Amino acid sequence: MNIDHIESERKRDSHRRRFLTQVGAAAAIGLAGGSADAARPEEETTPPAGDGPARRNPIGVSTYSFWQFRRGARRVTISECIDNAAALGFDGVEILHVQMEDESNATLQKLKRQAHSLGLALMGFSTHQGFVIPDPQERHANVQKTLYQIDVAYRLGIPTMRINTGRWETIKSFDELMAKKGIEPSLEGHTDLEAFKWVIDSLEKLLPRAQECGVVLGLENHWGLGRTAEGVLKIVESIKSPWLQITLDTGNFLENAYEQMERMASAAVPLTLVQAKTYYGGGRWYALDLDYSRIAGILRKHHYRGWISLEFEGNEDAVTGVRKSLEMLRKSFGQAG
Repeated sequence: MNIDHIESERKRDSHRRRFLTQVGAAAAIGLAGGSADAARPEEETTPPAGDGPARRNPIGVSTYSFWQFRRGARRVTISECIDNAAALGFDGVEILHVQMEDESNATLQKLKRQAHSLGLALMGFSTHQGFVIPDPQERHANVQKTLYQIDVAYRLGIPTMRINTGRWETIKSFDELMAKKGIEPSLEGHTDLEAFKWVIDSLEKLLPRAQECGVVLGLENHWGLGRTAEGVLKIVESIKSPWLQITLDTGNFLENAYEQMERMASAAVPLTLVQAKTYYGGGRWYALDLDYSRIAGILRKHHYRGWISLEFEGNEDAVTGVRKSLEMLRKSFGQAG
């Protein structure tokens, strides 16, 4: 038997098997009362993207929750925070940049290995910068600082990084700023309109590096021009980049909180992270009575399936306050969305 004959027989056998498979499938459909439409190729019956099984939001914790900016408190290490998060049963950890004591590559890779060995995702990087600054050189310095922070997130394998607009700094005391609900006057001779242009121009300079590193920037409602949903959306909707999205902080809206959360959750620009504040033992600057079942409902309504990151800001001991917070968030976000 020559090679051509063998190949011809192989093809005929393949055709016979395919035919018998199709006949068997059609017979099975008929027995089950199915229609001929059900026998169409698989690609025609595959559910559209996003219609898969519903799942719950994963819940992480910010290292901020174990430090809490308490005056005179020991700065708990990032490594300790990762161990605490694993012991308490979180799914991931958000790292607060200013809490880091060593940013050498060896330390970053050690933290990444530690989290992985404990079954935790390093899922967020929370940074500080400001672009509400008249001096172009100072704004440039903040752009360079933020580019460096993107690189740190990349080396940690973190996919999203919280950024801020910055503020006027006309109220020097943060305690006083909080007493005034985050509202401060602009610098003499300048306007918010100017400041929005500074912020937009600065953020646009970050986007090529964010894309190169695969780190989504999340502009947070965090005082300054980002104090309101309107301010955040004015910036991100002006830039229109998939590498600039929104970080929603549930504790930073001091007026019409649920309406503003709804506005951010329903925006065309997606949420990249939700930071959930809790205040067991009373708040450091203030305490909000947040209804997390209602907040979870808002996020489900707008199909947010991403991370919830706890920021415990209460005066209770972090171990008990964080544990209570996790139990409450698990209950509130327990329904698949």
